[in-house]
Amino acid sequence: MKQSTNLTSVPETMLWTLHNRAVEAMRSDGVIRDEHATRIYQSIDYHFEQSFGKAEPSHAVRSLDFDREISAFLEKYPEGTIVNLGEGLETQRFRVSNNKALWLSVDLPESIEIRERFIQPDENHLHLSFSAFDRQWFEYVPKDKPLFISAQGLFMYFKEQDVVKLIKDIAATFDNWRLMFDTIPVWLSNKSTSATGWEKTSHYTTPKMPWGINRDQLTTYFKTQLPSGLQITDVGYSNFPRGMTKWVFMALKSLPIIKNNAPTIVKIEPVNFSK
Repeated sequence: MKQSTNLTSVPETMLWTLHNRAVEAMRSDGVIRDEHATRIYQSIDYHFEQSFGKAEPSHAVRSLDFDREISAFLEKYPEGTIVNLGEGLETQRFRVSNNKALWLSVDLPESIEIRERFIQPDENHLHLSFSAFDRQWFEYVPKDKPLFISAQGLFMYFKEQDVVKLIKDIAATFDNWRLMFDTIPVWLSNKSTSATGWEKTSHYTTPKMPWGINRDQLTTYFKTQLPSGLQITDVGYSNFPRGMTKWVFMALKSLPIIKNNAPTIVKIEPVNFSK
């Protein structure tokens, strides 16, 4: 029997990312292998394509880019800690093989409730029912181990000053830490907060995304807003895997005007931690 969800607003976006990731995983030529995403996708009673349109590989590409960074972190620090903020139905813990690290999934209570219908916590994989901006999750992070904080598809839904304050508090609380998150450009933020909003389909309008930043502003902005001694890296996205979109994406990345107005992935860490 399929499960209903009744999710709305930002928590409902976990179904959008699941749609793109699971359908990509089900393709014979899919860029990602994710049997758990497929299992969950096929178990939920929801009109995915009606709401989000035909699936495309963007969220699978993003997940793999985060997988790659976390895998490299765990290769260097196998007993480190991974914190996934606003994790939703992301199944990264199954794709990244490690039996020694502590994984903390932080999300709103209604999102954790849905997650636990399909993914059970255990002693190495804890579920914390907090907002990502509720500092209570800090208390569950070991202070003596390196820390990787992942925030996929999250910060754009919050106000700029709230995001900056969270990063400042992370920097003030932890020593050996790394934060990775994705951003959207200003034009897309403006579209989502306009009178009509960003209508993905006639049946679904995305939640407002009040924080947008262009790529050519990233380094300067964070260096002025955050404490000194931090390294800001524009990681970017890997290329789309196939078809015309692959070649268009590659061409657009070479044009500064387009590149600077495109989404990207950002990594922030203390300078000494990156060495």
